[in-house]
Amino acid sequence: MAITSANQLELLQTAEAVAREKMIDPGLVVEAMEESLARAAKSRYGAEMDIRVSIDRKTGKATFTRVRTVVADDELENYQAEMTVEQAKQYMESPEIGDVFVEEVPPVEMGRIAAQSAKQVILQKVREAERDRQYEDFKDRVGTIINGAVKREEFGNVIVDLGGAEAVLRRNDKIGRESYRPNDRVRAYIKEVRRETRGHQIFLSRTAPEFMAELFKMEVPEIYDGIIEVKAVARDPGSRAKIAVISYDNSIDPVGACVGMRGSRVQAVVNELQGEKIDIIPWNEDQPTFLVNALQPAEVSKVVLDEEAGKIEVVVPEEQLSLAIGRRGQNVRLASQLTGLDIDIMTEAEESARRQKEFEARTQLFMDSLDLDEFFAQLLVSEGFTNLEEVAYVELDELLVIDGVDEGTANELQARAREFLEAQAKAALDSARSLGAEDSLIEFEGLTPQMVEALAKDGVKTLEDFATCADWELAGGWTTVDGQRVKDDGILEPFGVTLEEAQDLVMTARVMLGWVDPADLEQPEADVEDEAADEEAEA
Repeated sequence: MAITSANQLELLQTAEAVAREKMIDPGLVVEAMEESLARAAKSRYGAEMDIRVSIDRKTGKATFTRVRTVVADDELENYQAEMTVEQAKQYMESPEIGDVFVEEVPPVEMGRIAAQSAKQVILQKVREAERDRQYEDFKDRVGTIINGAVKREEFGNVIVDLGGAEAVLRRNDKIGRESYRPNDRVRAYIKEVRRETRGHQIFLSRTAPEFMAELFKMEVPEIYDGIIEVKAVARDPGSRAKIAVISYDNSIDPVGACVGMRGSRVQAVVNELQGEKIDIIPWNEDQPTFLVNALQPAEVSKVVLDEEAGKIEVVVPEEQLSLAIGRRGQNVRLASQLTGLDIDIMTEAEESARRQKEFEARTQLFMDSLDLDEFFAQLLVSEGFTNLEEVAYVELDELLVIDGVDEGTANELQARAREFLEAQAKAALDSARSLGAEDSLIEFEGLTPQMVEALAKDGVKTLEDFATCADWELAGGWTTVDGQRVKDDGILEPFGVTLEEAQDLVMTARVMLGWVDPADLEQPEADVEDEAADEEAEA
């Protein structure tokens, strides 16, 4: 195919037609044509040449040019696209390194193979431009709800036509056993928009908790206006969900506003979510109170919160246990997701038995270590003493409040406790040394002999070994495997070391070893002030 005057305008008309169909800039299509023609010309004149093509945007005339760059003598590599200063003098008056000499070359005729190659280049460029256009159009719409029409289904994934763009609703983002036929209308949440070299880049979801929050925002004007806020959502898609709301206007009941007149508002959301049962719960800053609300409809007798461990114990009457746990643990699982806490549910009888067991274990500890009779040991436990450290180092006055304990008895108790603890520490230290623990680790401030022993048993024997540990390896933590939370036991977790304390210990070790510059850890006062200002603005 030769580029003649007869088909010059046809090039521009083709470019405009393609651009209009794909909703992209016609200039991008023309650029793709220029690149494809340049590639065809290189196959004719030689791949080493720098051939460029320029298409006039008004007439459609294609101009073929050969470009050669002036380079230094020792940098000349490509004789077809480069030339030295001496060589350039026959074409230019006073050439300098970096100058470019452009000369027009005859247009080429495109054979069948070259035309096919040009077509592929144009199609590829058009696809890339279309993907870029879709990305720019939808990147700011992440987190919103969109309506579309089902185009087709591929391996359980639904391809949705959004009008000028395609999105995918993956199998695990559909509710239950939802099935769609072509042209069915579907409403979904834009979960993610990302650049991809091929395939879909707009991902939808109907199972995301945010989808429910956005549906309520559409149905409840008070949420849209910011009078009511959705604080948390937990879902078992297609089955049951819990949503926590708070009102910033004392005259408006957040739960009643979300339910609507005769349940009209919540029913509209339920219908969209294929009959998913929704519990609307009032949000409360006090975590135990919020948890009691979250476990509705079960009644709770007592709540014990361990903030450091992020755990909470809930005691319920025997007849309320199955209701609190829910079918297959659904109610307690959703309450846990809603509050962000690990929830242990037990009956009043189980809690009583557990406390009795703890009481007996602590009593036995004081009997064995302090050489006390059972009655005296029970007195210590009843007064709230849980371990030997508390007895050994507590203020003397706290021991004197116990019936029958005078100053001499209190001093004797503390002496026995300290003697036992010292013996334990010595035994742990000897054990750690026998396991190969080095002085650099033993003398590190913040680690007790028992901690050093536990570390040595786990293969951490030097300060360098300790400095390479992650905070969760020391303090423990939780990971999610196949949707289930799995506990990772920490080496120092039995000693009550928190994640923050583990971070501080590891960082201190790295500073001592010179791995980290202490100056990098100190935040400039200006930064702190800026952060405080930002937090105040957000509040």
